[in-house]
Amino acid sequence: MTSVAVAEFALLEESFEPNIRDYTKIIHGYAKQSRLQDAENALQAMKNRGFECDQVTLTALIHMYSKAGNFYLAKDTFEEMKLLGLPLDNRAYGSMVMAYIRAGMLKEGETLLREMESQQVYAKSEVYKAMLRAYSMSGDSLGAQRTFDAIQIAGIIPDVKICAVLINAYVTAGQSQEACVAFENMRKAGILPNDKCIGLMLDVYQKDNKLKEVMDFLMGLERDGIMIGKEASEKLARWFKDLGVVEEVECVLRDYSSMEVLQIGD
Repeated sequence: MTSVAVAEFALLEESFEPNIRDYTKIIHGYAKQSRLQDAENALQAMKNRGFECDQVTLTALIHMYSKAGNFYLAKDTFEEMKLLGLPLDNRAYGSMVMAYIRAGMLKEGETLLREMESQQVYAKSEVYKAMLRAYSMSGDSLGAQRTFDAIQIAGIIPDVKICAVLINAYVTAGQSQEACVAFENMRKAGILPNDKCIGLMLDVYQKDNKLKEVMDFLMGLERDGIMIGKEASEKLARWFKDLGVVEEVECVLRDYSSMEVLQIGD
């Protein structure tokens, strides 16, 4: 029997005198299982017994509503915590920021992140990454760059995946030069590009029809001992095939003997 089931059973016993922590435990358990109605019923039962909501209970509810996409319930609960003067930790703040992100209200979520940072409270890396990804997918390069900067201020060291999301923001926004700068900054930081990053740079060169530049780019990767993966190789092959320069792509890819052989011209 799970701890939630034990708590449910105990609360039904007439002889059992629950305290607020018992209710908090069961509400938290329901929230983790996304059992919204059960959590709300337990919350009402707690209030009927004269108990006031505490920080742990309301934080669990914000997280539950946020995860379920119930933005307004998450916001109302968050505001209730503020009105009660309860401390807001990175879990409560983070869950509310995620609620904004899921609702497509990125600017509001970013404002809340700034509010957190002003109080020396920093969200978990997953929250920053979700914000960065949302800006990137919408092609809002300014928002993506602000979030990328905030990630570093929060003491999170960007890895290749985070850098790829930033580069994608510039590519999606059609800002080729800025995408190249972001790629070069990543390389200067000693981060090896993954296939996603390389594929994005190929998108940049293809968009601007820069054949010579892409050849230089690929030769530079080869000099640094960086192998291009299947996705980027196939993207490159399709582009070169469309241009009718099969010999060039075969020359470029010849040194990547460990890769899957591409049938360009089939």
